[in-house]
Amino acid sequence: MFCLNDFIQLFSDRSVLESRPFENPQIEYISYNSRDIKENTLFFCKGAHFKEEFLYDAVKKGAVAYVSEKEYPVGAPCIKVSDMRLCLALAADFFYGSAYKKLKLIGITGTKGKSTTAYFIKYIVDEYLKSSGKRCAIVSSIDTFDGVVNEESSLTTPEPFELHRHFANAVKSETEYFVMEVSSQALKYGRVYGVEFMTGCYLNIGIDHISAVEHPNFEDYFLSKMKLFSQSRAAVLNLNSDKIDEVLRYAANAGRVITFGTKNENADYYGFDIRKQGSRTVFSVKSEKINGDFTLGIPGLFNVENALCAIAVCADMGIDEDSVREGLSKARTRGRMEIYESADKKIAVIVDYAHNKMSFENLFSSVKREYPGRKISIVFGCPGDKAVVRRKDLGYISAENADMSYITEDDPATESLDAICRTVASYIEEKGGKYRIIHDRGEAIREAVRDCRGECVVLLAGKGAETHQKRANGPADYLSDAFYAKKYLDEYDRGMYGVQDEK
Repeated sequence: MFCLNDFIQLFSDRSVLESRPFENPQIEYISYNSRDIKENTLFFCKGAHFKEEFLYDAVKKGAVAYVSEKEYPVGAPCIKVSDMRLCLALAADFFYGSAYKKLKLIGITGTKGKSTTAYFIKYIVDEYLKSSGKRCAIVSSIDTFDGVVNEESSLTTPEPFELHRHFANAVKSETEYFVMEVSSQALKYGRVYGVEFMTGCYLNIGIDHISAVEHPNFEDYFLSKMKLFSQSRAAVLNLNSDKIDEVLRYAANAGRVITFGTKNENADYYGFDIRKQGSRTVFSVKSEKINGDFTLGIPGLFNVENALCAIAVCADMGIDEDSVREGLSKARTRGRMEIYESADKKIAVIVDYAHNKMSFENLFSSVKREYPGRKISIVFGCPGDKAVVRRKDLGYISAENADMSYITEDDPATESLDAICRTVASYIEEKGGKYRIIHDRGEAIREAVRDCRGECVVLLAGKGAETHQKRANGPADYLSDAFYAKKYLDEYDRGMYGVQDEK
């Protein structure tokens, strides 16, 4: 049981307390969401979109005090502070008893590959734990599982209250291993402030998330990611990454440095002889702890680097080689390189989360190697209110690699969907590429499949397994790219699109 004075002292010790009330009510819950209020809640006035009415509503529902950078006339005690983001992280850690300290916590950052790497690690650990009946917890941009909660994710890295609640749930359910994606935004804005990772993994860096509401420039983006090393007891990093000399300097802030890569034989975990066997990828590994051939259960030659990271992490934790090998062979990630084929095998539809310059380049490169000679079309969009540079990058890349681009919706948020699509189209035109603008994403997928002639690959990029679109009036349900891929391939198989001859 806590009281208000406990939080006052917490904030005072970190020099963020500006004023305090005389009252000292009991505190049984903390929240910044006026729809999530319980008896004796301490409410936090958080975020750029905070409105006074949220606080009034919270007090009516049972909030007995509030924390804010500004006082309001609501008849409840106010702890006035100078840094709300820091206070959120401090309060979450304090209220949930620093639960992360009882976990084997692995954090992963990088411009691309975080989700896949997290699931590779989870599958390996699950294989290692299978006789115990336990599973590895995960927080990713796809799903969240903490031993209690099992749900689709809404953020890559949750806000501190949710994140520390997941840690506490994992401890409560006796879940020992916990792997999570750590976004640059989470590192920059303190969502993981104070959290110590057993292992911090760094995959790569590319130009992304540069906008007025994210990172003002590449340097800010890069330095945000580098913060992970100062919060990790061991650093696992990709020697293939750009700016590797700088990365290694920041990695020295961790207790130990472990390297992996496919281009430098001096890497602690070196991957080589990468080849495709049917729909699977096989590669060889050389290291002091683990050696030999490994098979990935998902396609995509670019996934070898993600697998090497998972191998390095798990070997360092003492997980046996058989569990590593078996886990990687079984690993699957919803919405990541999911392949659906027509009955005659002429059309392959690939669903993937590729959504930025690095992931687009890797997706096209891998598909051209795995499906040589096939025509390639792509269905994709760009988000609103962030990462504006993607519109140019993805337009250029699709023009240079796809025979046809179908530009469509992908979380337009408060921006005009048509304006986003036309901006992307202008860059495709600039490079001489072919395109169609179809606002409805399901209809765009149907047209991409219907337009196939001969042997084709249709890439559905950006949404993966997501089942919503972020629009100005809030999230809207979306049936998923996989749903439409299967639906329209079935229509093709039933001859609904006429004779599909080579043009």
